[in-house]
Amino acid sequence: MLLHHYRFTPDESLFDVDRFRNELTGSRSPIAPFKAALREIQSHLDERFRAGADIRDLVHGRAWCLDRLLAVAWEQHTWPDDGVALLAVGGYGRGELHPHSDVDLLLLLEHDDDAPYRDALTAFITFLWDIGLEIGHSVRSLADCVREAEADVTVITNLQESRTLAGPERLRDAMQTQLSTERLWPADRFFEAKWQEQIRRHYRYNNSEYHLEPNIKSSPGGMRDIQMIGWVAKRHFGTERYEDIVANGFMNDAELQILSQGQAFLWQVRYALHMLTDRAEDRLLFDHQNTIAGLFGYRDTPERLAVEQFMKRYYRHVTALAGLNDMLLQHFDEAILHAGEKLATTVLNERFEIKGGYIQARRRSVFRDRPSALLELFLLMAEHPEIEGVRADTIRLIRDHRHQIDDLYRDDLRHQSLFMALLRSGGNVPRQLRRMNRYGVLGKYLPEFGRAVGLMQHDLFHIYTVDAHTLRLLKFVQCFRGPEGRDVFPVAATLIHQLPKLELLWIAGLFHDIGKGRGGDHSEIGARSVEAFAERHGLSSRDTRLVSWLVWHHLSMSMIAQKRDTTDPDVIADFARLVGDETRLDYLYVLTVADINATNPTLWNGWRATLMRQLHSETKRALRRGLENPLERDDWVQETRSEAHSLLETIGADMARVDQLWESLGEDYFLQYAPSEIVWQTQGILGHEDNELPLILISAPTDDMTEGGTKVFIHTRSAEDLFAATSAAMEQLGLSIHDARIATSSNDRTLNTFIVLDEQGMAIREHARIEEIRRHLVEELDDPDDYPQIVTRHTPRQLKHFRVPTEVIIEQDPANERTMLELTAPDRPGLLARVGRIFMEQSIALSAAKIATLGERVEDVFFITDKTGAPLTDPQRQQCLRERLIEVLDVAG
Repeated sequence: MLLHHYRFTPDESLFDVDRFRNELTGSRSPIAPFKAALREIQSHLDERFRAGADIRDLVHGRAWCLDRLLAVAWEQHTWPDDGVALLAVGGYGRGELHPHSDVDLLLLLEHDDDAPYRDALTAFITFLWDIGLEIGHSVRSLADCVREAEADVTVITNLQESRTLAGPERLRDAMQTQLSTERLWPADRFFEAKWQEQIRRHYRYNNSEYHLEPNIKSSPGGMRDIQMIGWVAKRHFGTERYEDIVANGFMNDAELQILSQGQAFLWQVRYALHMLTDRAEDRLLFDHQNTIAGLFGYRDTPERLAVEQFMKRYYRHVTALAGLNDMLLQHFDEAILHAGEKLATTVLNERFEIKGGYIQARRRSVFRDRPSALLELFLLMAEHPEIEGVRADTIRLIRDHRHQIDDLYRDDLRHQSLFMALLRSGGNVPRQLRRMNRYGVLGKYLPEFGRAVGLMQHDLFHIYTVDAHTLRLLKFVQCFRGPEGRDVFPVAATLIHQLPKLELLWIAGLFHDIGKGRGGDHSEIGARSVEAFAERHGLSSRDTRLVSWLVWHHLSMSMIAQKRDTTDPDVIADFARLVGDETRLDYLYVLTVADINATNPTLWNGWRATLMRQLHSETKRALRRGLENPLERDDWVQETRSEAHSLLETIGADMARVDQLWESLGEDYFLQYAPSEIVWQTQGILGHEDNELPLILISAPTDDMTEGGTKVFIHTRSAEDLFAATSAAMEQLGLSIHDARIATSSNDRTLNTFIVLDEQGMAIREHARIEEIRRHLVEELDDPDDYPQIVTRHTPRQLKHFRVPTEVIIEQDPANERTMLELTAPDRPGLLARVGRIFMEQSIALSAAKIATLGERVEDVFFITDKTGAPLTDPQRQQCLRERLIEVLDVAG
């Protein structure tokens, strides 16, 4: 279908058919001239694309060239009579062809008997293949078309977009008559089938237009959504032009402009993809995003990469198109599927009513007469959960009047009160905020949020744009409030019902990332922005301080759980001082859990849940004890040791042997482990004393535990390369290490504990798999000097497109008399084993490690000493270690 204000004008310079006929006359074989013509046509089109020609001229121009080329090809073959015609169908039938789009053809027969045409048809199709044309073809009689179209909505969709290229036009006219809505697929049935088709297609893409590598054709907001509007309009109105939908009152000029601009942009991207890959490629992969950004003129700036600027433009277009598609299809639904139905109506107030389950304005001037109704509508929906959505004509009214939301509007106390009433409504606030965003109201009312719409970060960690991530965070908070949250997020589900003011969490969630893309620390920028919002909306000074603190420190809890040793009482005491009170701690926990889950679905796993729960519970204990009375290390050791001792006595352990073993372990051992773990390890060691093979104990979370990882405890003779060998063996097993605690007893035996997950981020629970792991580790670690082979699996395609330079930060941890090494490096198979080998080469002893994979990079923290147990304080030695890690890991990446 053609768009408003555009008429394609044929350009003879693209393809001179008369000159081509002359070349054919002088050629021994027609194949070579046809191939040359195809190459020349595409070369001209590509040259014009790079020069910035109107993409519509190129897409329609290629179809126009192919029309003429195929007509000449048709002439090269002998046809028995005029009972066959060549038709363009589908996208080609619309007159649209990208460089490698299928040339969809229908060879239409007047009668069912194809025998007279069989040889000619075979020769013609073979000829098209021989000249290198990428065709999709079918041979059908008129009766076939009717039978197949009646059975399959895809067939009739394809056939209703057709043009005659060669042969008698009367055959196509006869086909269209038999396929008319009066005979089959009336508009209501056609619309219902196509809508269900779109729902299934969107489901394959998680009903989201926000994908790191979107499919520009099939993802929500993509080209299929534009075509969907055209298909339904053609079936309902019989129109070939989108502007006729405007004339029929189903779309206005502003919406047509969104459609036209969005289609032109997607066509530009698709043309570039086909041209660059030399194939029919609709996936906007990382492989191509940077190149296309450069091709479109984007350049890196200090604030944003060129690719991020380009993708922001992409996301803004597809978001607008997805919203328009939703509105128009709902309009079609009301006008086609439910036309003439008498719908139940409930009056809400003088401005709004519920009709057929959907809210609608009671008069068209409501938003002009009372601009506050732009916010009131969403408040009513939050207060009335039975409302399924907004009627299409009211959505259009919202879109037409949202321009009224300006600085004066935002400063109006009535509007501020309505927005706060929505946040305090107790209903499904995130759902209404998502609707506000979809209709362009949220970004108008909160301009800071509006600047974040479509803003993405070019990495594998942040897989959503800032606005999509923010709304997903709020959706997770809402999930914590319901019964589904209790099973998966038990701590957050409990805490959220104890928070004194839920609206403060909605506000903190809205603003936590709003400072991104504005230069500087986004947490600090967001904290200043939320303070201004809180003051403008009349929050108390106490509530203002709380939301500002939450935004400023929204990363603190996850960073400490991920990178610090939470078994260290000093770490807990420092975090407790940062938090200050239990209320802040609870708000921060809920916000952090929602933030992690909304960033990337692969981040949240049982082990991360355990870390967060432990940090929350230990910090709460410290706060209840009092910040002026922190638990000293000696007290921590004594409490743990005493509790473990009592447990062992209860089960009848030989306490003399227990005490003898514990004397060799040192006090740090009792800081690192909970009493139950110490009991488990002690029993294992005492039962294995006469066995020379390594002791491997493996403990999985019980079936009723949703959190935690699989613990692997290794007790064997100490060896310099034991950590490296263990890491290599774990990777051979397809296990990822997330935590490591390394200790050596005074009799030179190791007490190493690893928390591992499988390749899906799940704890290993099956007995057979656990036994396989145990046997493999015993075999590989019996002689660590017989070093396991470091895994060299193929690096995933996506990782290859990100340059993550290895960074090494070395700091001292004086409270524990050790050094902390923070490593950022590209995520590659075998990385941890290589780090272990470097530690061995550099005579480094490892006491603990926290391992985190964040998209395309790892951010690991290692707590190290020299072989004497002293911290690494020599600057020269630190530099040597830093350079060696960078040298090896940059090459491995």
